[in-house]
Amino acid sequence: MKTMSRKSIKGSEFIVKELISETIFTPEDFSEEQILMKDSVKEFVDREIIAERSRFENKDYEYTKEVMQKAGELGFLSVGVPEEYGGMGMPFTSSMLVCEYISGANGSFSTAFGAHTGIGTMPIVLYGNDEQKSKYVPKLASGEWFGSYCLTEPGAGSDANSGKTAAKLSDDKKYYLITGQKIWISNAGFANLFIVFARIADDKNITAFIVPVDLNNGITLGEEEEKLGIRASSTRQVFFNETKIPIENILGERGGGFKIAINSLNVGRIKLAAATIEGQRHVTTLAVQYANQRVQFKSPISSFGAIQSKIANMATYCFATESAAYRAASDIENKIHELKSSGSSSQQSELKAFEDFAVECSILKVAGSDNGQNCANHGIQIFGGMGYSCDSPMEMAWRDSRIAQIYEGTNEINKMLSIAMILKKASKGEIDLITKSTEILNQIKKDINVYKFKSSQENSLEEEKHLIKNLKKAFLILINISFQKYGTKLEYQQQILMNMADILIDIYLAESVFLRVSKNLKGMDNEKLIVQKSLVKLYTYESIQRAIISFKEVAINVTKINEQQNMIELVNNLLSYKNNPDVVELRRTIAKNVIQNNKYPF
Repeated sequence: MKTMSRKSIKGSEFIVKELISETIFTPEDFSEEQILMKDSVKEFVDREIIAERSRFENKDYEYTKEVMQKAGELGFLSVGVPEEYGGMGMPFTSSMLVCEYISGANGSFSTAFGAHTGIGTMPIVLYGNDEQKSKYVPKLASGEWFGSYCLTEPGAGSDANSGKTAAKLSDDKKYYLITGQKIWISNAGFANLFIVFARIADDKNITAFIVPVDLNNGITLGEEEEKLGIRASSTRQVFFNETKIPIENILGERGGGFKIAINSLNVGRIKLAAATIEGQRHVTTLAVQYANQRVQFKSPISSFGAIQSKIANMATYCFATESAAYRAASDIENKIHELKSSGSSSQQSELKAFEDFAVECSILKVAGSDNGQNCANHGIQIFGGMGYSCDSPMEMAWRDSRIAQIYEGTNEINKMLSIAMILKKASKGEIDLITKSTEILNQIKKDINVYKFKSSQENSLEEEKHLIKNLKKAFLILINISFQKYGTKLEYQQQILMNMADILIDIYLAESVFLRVSKNLKGMDNEKLIVQKSLVKLYTYESIQRAIISFKEVAINVTKINEQQNMIELVNNLLSYKNNPDVVELRRTIAKNVIQNNKYPF
């Protein structure tokens, strides 16, 4: 695999290219300005959110709105908005950083914040004309107005383009009259502006509209929904009855709504991943503090191996989520700069960059939400009976984290999308998957041991590097043999796509962890060095085990009976260790470090 510089990376290209660790962005690269901003956000969260947990749990929607207004006054709603429209115009990594730290303590506020700054504001920033942006964005950036996103309908969830909400041109051709029903609309109860998706006449695709909220203009709100979690996030149905909207309030172009919806979700997906990081960090810290204090059998429960295993898992997967999220965010940021330098407008540069990295956005949405939910689940278990009590923060964390696997496109949808988008890029010649995978298969047929690890450096990360490379080869082989059987109909084989996506996600996160730690090895003290290597080794090992299972399930389906055993031997050889890691000891090492620090320490 060819080694390449970071600035030349394209979306999805990680699957066929190898990066140099020094060229990627890691959280250790945050500037002083970014660190000061992080500290400011944390102070705000401690004061306004964590201290008022009961108000959020008691469905105090007005308080959610009040805190959002305070966030606007402090500039937290405007980080990613261009300066000419009242924003701070900061880089995307800064926008991710604010989203991460403001979202980690409470799912209700996290949802309100994300719905406003992401899908409530960015569609206008990315697709609005100058007049629209000048009229609406400054109000949204300051918190004078709050935004909401009206896409989902009773019959149109994942299949967003099937919505029935209609927009009829008025007789004088100056207005559109919007009629229809939207459900699960976050911020609906206090929003001043809706992004509404409706179909004009018999158009193939829906159209997006900017709709100021006026309850005297045919807009009716349903009652607040009773939800499992995010209890103080305002979630209502919205009904439109010939709501009169000027034709100049079309966002983008007629019939362009589906594209706007998809690209807006790309931004939402990677920011959702960011929003889960501090949540995982927070839950891990609470869990280890409880484990250090809780005494059973005359010992703190943190001394028990079963508890240590959970703590190690929580810390490792949080570290992996963070590593991957900021790697991708920086790549998107670099792509924006690259496009700007080549003459594209800021608007077009951002649109193209997020579209290019749509696969990574989907990967991170799935990984972040799954890891967040698993972390909360481990947290409840460590708390035991107390974890199930509403008096502890764990049951709220579990309930709040559950929604992340559903919104911004379910995890299942995102898994299938990630593979479908890679196949689409391959068909356009943007990624040479088939040639690369055929080359690998031919080499293996000549010598099945050609890709085996040959070094004896047990304490280095060379074998993990080797295995991650081979994990990519296994994925490419799976693409090849699956395409041989199904051809263009592969996109309809959902179970196969899900298995391949599981491998793809682990590739991206395992590589991100490896690159981050490899970059930071220099100057690291010995104790920290051992712990961080353990994080790489543990995540890689678990990725390999999952990949072997997924590979076998697909290979048995797509190959003939007489070829199946060869495929099983192939993956076993490709993903076999020469120096088997002591996984029990790895977990002990990681857990010990977290326990000694009495918090998530990385």
